[in-house]
Amino acid sequence: MPSLGADMTEGTLLEWLVQPGDEVHRGDIVAVVDTEKSAIEIEIFEDGRLGRLLVEPGETVPVGMPLAVIEKSGPTPIARSAPGPTPASGPAPTTPPPRAQRRVAASPLARRRAKELGVDLAAVQGSGKGGVLTVDDVERSAGGVVQKASAARAATTDAGDRSAAMRTAIGALMARSKREIPHYYLQSTIDMRAATEWLAALNAGRPVAERVLTAALMLKATALAVRTVPELNGFYRDGTFEQQDHVHLGIAVSLRGGGLIAPALHDADALPIEELMQRMKDLVGRARNGRLRGSEMSDPTLTVTSLGDRGAEIVHGVIYPPQVALVGFGRVVERPWAVDGMLTVRPTVAVTLAADHRVSDGHRGGLLLEAIDELLRRPEAL
Repeated sequence: MPSLGADMTEGTLLEWLVQPGDEVHRGDIVAVVDTEKSAIEIEIFEDGRLGRLLVEPGETVPVGMPLAVIEKSGPTPIARSAPGPTPASGPAPTTPPPRAQRRVAASPLARRRAKELGVDLAAVQGSGKGGVLTVDDVERSAGGVVQKASAARAATTDAGDRSAAMRTAIGALMARSKREIPHYYLQSTIDMRAATEWLAALNAGRPVAERVLTAALMLKATALAVRTVPELNGFYRDGTFEQQDHVHLGIAVSLRGGGLIAPALHDADALPIEELMQRMKDLVGRARNGRLRGSEMSDPTLTVTSLGDRGAEIVHGVIYPPQVALVGFGRVVERPWAVDGMLTVRPTVAVTLAADHRVSDGHRGGLLLEAIDELLRRPEAL
């Protein structure tokens, strides 16, 4: 069972997406695990053939417990591919039950609805991407309108249970963070006129779905800026700081049922701004639909929280251990601004930093905010 965050101590295996004998390769999604925050797709990190399954769907096991045996790739043993006749002296071997239902691609919510409605997922045609079963598919199969009311009540109850568990987990982790990490806080205000004008020109004539949002500029500026202050990009574990060469930004995502999750946007510093925007949208969408990957939960090297147009003007965050820094952006607001001795009005944003005093100090943190400021005032460099 992989660790999918500092606050995770156990997980529930929801389903296997492979079965014994299947060839697997690094990066393949092989299982779905339910945590207190979300259902997470589990990737495999080596090539081979899946051997025995050590944990069955529905079992809750602690982090670190093996889930399956991976064998080295090679020819399938003859005994498995061409079994001989059953000896007369012994009972016939029991044929294992079919695993078809476990291999059906479906969202965790669709599976929960199917269980409530008594629907056999193997008999349902999926309408989602790649044939994935959705909640609507399950409800249509169950007869639609009559079952929807009870399904909705079940989903609401389940969402409430998960929200309560998530709040408990978030509270415990943040209490640990404030107790163990010597935080220091910095704040700066950035003139966003150049950024907003550049974005307006970039988005002119583009369909709404292809427009780049201010949040993408903030993410890219942070990812590039932290290269200049590398001691803010990494992990503090076992009394030692582990600096990371790659910049995997954790993006704080508010979930529809309440709570937060912060999956990683991998290599954010190397992505062109349009690609970063599309990956951000995809990541946020999958976070809210419970289809994140394990690496997206365990990889963030620095977290960014952006409250957007409807958020507060300033956000002061709490570091997500074992990370050592968190950058927060409030909403863009117009403020009086002095330019060359003249008073004018400019769109501005307050950016804050929460950082770990064990690995950096206010001077180095200030350099990060200064670098973010310079990059947002030169958006063409992003």
